[in-house]
Amino acid sequence: MTEFADRPGTWAVRALIHRLGQAAVDACLLAIAYWLAFELRFDGSVPHRFDSLYGKTVWIVVVVNMVVFVALRFYTKWWRFTSLRDLQTIFVGVVLGGIAEILLLTRWHPAHSPAVPHGVLFINLILTLLLVGGARFVVRSVMERPARGELVASGRRVLICGAGEAGNILIREMQRNHTLGYIPIGIIDDDPRKRGLRVNGIKTRGTRAQLPRILREHQVDEVIIAMPSAPGSVRREIVEACRKHGVRCTTLPGLPELITGAVAVRRLREVRVEDVLGRAPVEVDLAKVARYLNGRTVMVTGAGGSIGSELCRQVTALGVRRLVMVDHSENNLFEIELELRDHGSSNLAAVIADCKDEASMAQAFRDHRPQIVFHAAAYKHVPMMEHNPLQAVANNALATNLLADLAERFDVERFCLISTDKAVEPKTVMGATKALAERVIEARARASRTRFAAVRFGNVLGSSGSVLPIFQRQIAAGGPVTVTHPEMTRFFMTIPEAVQLVLEATGIAGGGDIFVLDMGEPVRILDLAHRMIELSGRQPDRDIRIEITGIRPGERLHEELFNVDEQVRPTRYGKVMRATRPPLDHEQLRTGLAELQRRVADRSESGLDEALWSTLGVGRGQREQGEDLGLHNHSSTEAD
Repeated sequence: MTEFADRPGTWAVRALIHRLGQAAVDACLLAIAYWLAFELRFDGSVPHRFDSLYGKTVWIVVVVNMVVFVALRFYTKWWRFTSLRDLQTIFVGVVLGGIAEILLLTRWHPAHSPAVPHGVLFINLILTLLLVGGARFVVRSVMERPARGELVASGRRVLICGAGEAGNILIREMQRNHTLGYIPIGIIDDDPRKRGLRVNGIKTRGTRAQLPRILREHQVDEVIIAMPSAPGSVRREIVEACRKHGVRCTTLPGLPELITGAVAVRRLREVRVEDVLGRAPVEVDLAKVARYLNGRTVMVTGAGGSIGSELCRQVTALGVRRLVMVDHSENNLFEIELELRDHGSSNLAAVIADCKDEASMAQAFRDHRPQIVFHAAAYKHVPMMEHNPLQAVANNALATNLLADLAERFDVERFCLISTDKAVEPKTVMGATKALAERVIEARARASRTRFAAVRFGNVLGSSGSVLPIFQRQIAAGGPVTVTHPEMTRFFMTIPEAVQLVLEATGIAGGGDIFVLDMGEPVRILDLAHRMIELSGRQPDRDIRIEITGIRPGERLHEELFNVDEQVRPTRYGKVMRATRPPLDHEQLRTGLAELQRRVADRSESGLDEALWSTLGVGRGQREQGEDLGLHNHSSTEAD
């Protein structure tokens, strides 16, 4: 017990000794630089009148510079990790110290001694910069050089795709930490000017087009894609070349995933289907567009879900004062809270509550006083909601209305509903309930201090119940992979991308806005199935059979993002559009919600369907295609 108790003090003493050692080395270097300045200025023959000047003034040079170095926190970093940014700090420190000593020594000099020559002071400044900065980079180069026993390569021989900043960081980390087990043996980059150049001593061996040749000529165990902004087509080409040569391929996450973490070897992961879909990466300056979150208390409902948990991750990285996470699932809430605390977040509140329960939600608003609310809690599985319409209405529509009431009652500044493309010209219960939730948000624009908005987007890759995990289970089982129609398409976006654009859209909400995210080009479900099978290392229709099950009544071949009566207008953010339409009649909406509330309270499914569609103002003729959906035979393309 005593041993463990002493450890914090022991480490503090070691850190102090380490810092004093660094300072002592710098003091010696300053004295050496000053001595060399005299020698160089007078070509090794210092005049007799300056014989004692060095000894009388060297302490001034050392003390003045050391004060500046300490003020700039030179001794809070290990020299082995010196970077270009540190070099900038060293330059500033040396220049400031040089200016201070020049001002001091040109105005004062020891009695019976001449003033220090200006040439000596100028040369001293240059030598100080070279010695102080150079010492740190010498230490770093020595620490990164493999030990004599490691000169014979041991570990995975990796080829880095991308000679940019990300590739540079990965190579430095691999060279610095040999326990990672990576040996970089080359780089490929499409910039022909980089051919033959070296990054941290690693040669650029060619372009992406030459990757097959490089894999044949060199023993490569793994290819790492270090291009966070690369489009899916580029990643797909690299993955295909690696697959043909039997070489493992890993990647850094794309820009949206990297938003909450730095480039590092630990961020490497297997290439996923979302990496090769061909979407142009979404680049959002979150620090700029999400300033409205700074210092605010933010509530996220459905915080344990796919979208909700990513909202929590990104929100905590943007300087919020407090994050209130609400979910009815104890386990999901525990997992996201634990993850955020492990990453250093502390101002968290985890609230187990059901968004349909007015008493518990009112208590959460009263206790935490959120200023911004992201309402991500919803039931989203189309087939399941057809069989449980009461729960769909209560959770998706009535809960949204309840939370909107609470937001107004407790003076919430902004309220954002996470919606879905299933709300566009809805043909299902799930779609209709989300469409009604959007109508609730639109109605709030009339007379509310709270800025209400809804953000609508399509399928999210990797969310629970989406097509990806269904295909993954089918592939793991050996097939078949089921697709309802060979030409069926869906819009897809990654979770981090969708959340970034949600944060962006919420910042420009004026009240009652419906925002629609640019989902890019729709993706054929059949193409998605092919790519997932190939990423698993197998061949479609040879190793894994693809079965076309046939489109079902009410199922759409292509999804839409806008209703027919909506006008689409751009916003100042290119990936976010605003949809406007005439609002529902206020009395019709109020009466309809009250009727739905009564039926949910009575547990009466009889007539619930008619009441739901009537509230939306949709007649039987308009929805007859969705009357008999035949959803008992679950299809992967209808999962999300």
